Amino acid sequence: MFTASEVATPNGILQYREERVTGLRCRISPERLNRHIDQMSTVSSNSDVCPFCRERIFSVTPIFADGNRILCGESVTFPNLFPFAQWHTVTVITSDHIVDAFTQTQIADALAAQTESLKRFDGYPSINWNFLPSAGASLVHPHMQAISDSRPSWMVERYLEASQQYRKKEGRGYWDAVKVQERSSDRYLFGDEIMWSAHAVPVGEREVRGILPISSLNDLEPYCNLLAEGILKILTLYKKLGTHAFNMAIVFDKKNEDHGFVAFCSIISRINPNPLSTSDSAFMERLHLEPVILTLPEELGRYYRNEYA
Repeated sequence: MFTASEVATPNGILQYREERVTGLRCRISPERLNRHIDQMSTVSSNSDVCPFCRERIFSVTPIFADGNRILCGESVTFPNLFPFAQWHTVTVITSDHIVDAFTQTQIADALAAQTESLKRFDGYPSINWNFLPSAGASLVHPHMQAISDSRPSWMVERYLEASQQYRKKEGRGYWDAVKVQERSSDRYLFGDEIMWSAHAVPVGEREVRGILPISSLNDLEPYCNLLAEGILKILTLYKKLGTHAFNMAIVFDKKNEDHGFVAFCSIISRINPNPLSTSDSAFMERLHLEPVILTLPEELGRYYRNEYA
């Protein structure tokens, strides 16, 4: 009734599951339970215990196989200690623990660092960001997350297949058609080379998408500054509308593949901030439509039978 495949990570097994009849997918990372993010606790804004602050980041965070971390501007990039992808890295964006407003340079440097880290794994890459606990960030200190797998996430796979089918059927690119329609609609916001509009069928509150003129991560570097400028405009818009937390995902096709797909940046605002816990709905659940689960179903079944049977 379902398939399951496993990938070994430095901190245990990551399992991918798919329901055969519907195609619904999830990924299960039991080691993430060790972070105790499922327990009720106040999310600390105290920089004295933050592993991403400068006093600790170079002593407590992991390093890549070459013995180094990636440094770009203020940003510091390293492997994720509790990964939920075959390749999963973290980019700490700023030296400041709490940030009210980012600069274009800070975001552009973080994007460049994430790009460099993703080039070390040949898969379907994405650059992601959970900002604040109500958006699923387990640490307040601002950071992006890069993931890449040999198979695209559920959302990306739908778009890859649909883009390919549309081009075959219509004889033109789907994304070109989207840009023409959105530019003349009430949803259009700004931009030409990267066109930003409120997505017509949002998967989250106030979803905005920026459609890039590239498909591969390898071509992103020349657009990092322009992309950072657009992201900042959307975050300013959200703040003016009264929300601060958000999720972001920038998704790409695999290097040297052509599905008629183009890369896009999707951002959603998050509401109902909860200072007592971290939301269990973050970029994977909201923008990839593929939840990250902590508990193996078999473990839950065994626990029930042992405790109550």
